[in-house]
Amino acid sequence: MAREMKDSGIEWIGQVPDTWKVVKTKYIFENHKEIAGKNQNKYNRLSLTLNGVLKRSRDDTKGLQSKSLETYQILRKGELVFKMIDLNNVSTSRVGYSPYEGLVSPVYIIFHNPKYSRFGYYYFFSMWQREIYNHLGNDGVRSSLNASDMLSLPFLLPPLSEQQKIADFLDEKVKEIDNAIEKTKETIELYKKYKQAIITEAVTKGLDPNVEMKDSGIEWINQIPVKWNVNRLKNLFSFGKGLPITKADLKESGLPVISYGQIHSKTNSGVCVKKELVRFVSQSYYESNPESMTKKGDIIVADTSEDLEGCGNAVYINDDFNIFAGYHTVILKSKENKSNKYIAYLMKTDLWRSQIRTLVTSVKVFSITQSILKQCSVILPPKDSQEEIVDFLDDECSSIDAIVNKMSSLIPAYENYKKSLIYEYVTGKKEVK
Repeated sequence: MAREMKDSGIEWIGQVPDTWKVVKTKYIFENHKEIAGKNQNKYNRLSLTLNGVLKRSRDDTKGLQSKSLETYQILRKGELVFKMIDLNNVSTSRVGYSPYEGLVSPVYIIFHNPKYSRFGYYYFFSMWQREIYNHLGNDGVRSSLNASDMLSLPFLLPPLSEQQKIADFLDEKVKEIDNAIEKTKETIELYKKYKQAIITEAVTKGLDPNVEMKDSGIEWINQIPVKWNVNRLKNLFSFGKGLPITKADLKESGLPVISYGQIHSKTNSGVCVKKELVRFVSQSYYESNPESMTKKGDIIVADTSEDLEGCGNAVYINDDFNIFAGYHTVILKSKENKSNKYIAYLMKTDLWRSQIRTLVTSVKVFSITQSILKQCSVILPPKDSQEEIVDFLDDECSSIDAIVNKMSSLIPAYENYKKSLIYEYVTGKKEVK
């Protein structure tokens, strides 16, 4: 038989079981702030992350003004901890239950009551998932909440035995969902590595596993198929600069442009221009900067990267339409009216990029200059072999991308299921049997 429900009187909670109470959080949890002071060396350092409360190295001073942790507060095992700053950004604000004892930032809010903490965690976490916190208050939008704000929130109070059942149930179910998400992510990464291996094999050895090989005479690859040649980028392309613009110069519509930010995007395959990569600039740039316009067969390279892995990120212009190279880019302009898609695939490999990685210098970011790119060599199969390799890779990569996209769509589905599951049980709309 379904249990009796009643109106909670709170819009974002809705109906709750008739036996549950609605009280203010301050009657259940105590907020305390125990500063470490001279006892800082007795404790591990903890960090409140999107994956929960995790141990952190004391030597990791990223984001800290000082190595001293004297002003940090002590978080005890079984306590709740909140980061209620920048609430409009769900990835910045956080809610956690601590399985450890250690030191956390002095800006965090800590709640203490071991009897109610596990159920309380799921209750407050559900509010965070549903973005309730940033819509509290008279103005309807809050950028932050303090301890007093948090203690004034309504708290659902099921019987203690039922809280335990709900927390135990959600511990098990959330773990199952998180494991499924993690396995999905691991599988996606395996497919991406498989795709990279296929590209590398095809563009460095061709499609014939029995082909005769020869010494390449270049450092980054020892042997290549006997009919392949070696050339330099500077002999195949002339070099130009992207538009002298900033983000502020982008428009809602106009002439399409691709800048370094889009080139470094995870959605950029490097061998075609995807719609989601395109931004726009004023038509006036067509008259003032015609040299920054690209054509089919050209390659746009990002001229800066925050890490070595991104050095060499590029996008290949695979269609006949006017598109500008944007800010922080180098244009490789094809000297011959032909497809360079094979080279675009080659430029995706770690082997080829090793040339750039040994030459770039960095202060805050790595700079990929025209001079560096001009020194880079490429290996070139005969034209018909290039076409065969490109056709093969287009088909193989398309198939792998389809699998990855399908698997990627499972992750938000899992997350939504977890969100719904927690909400339904912490508000009593579903009962643990």
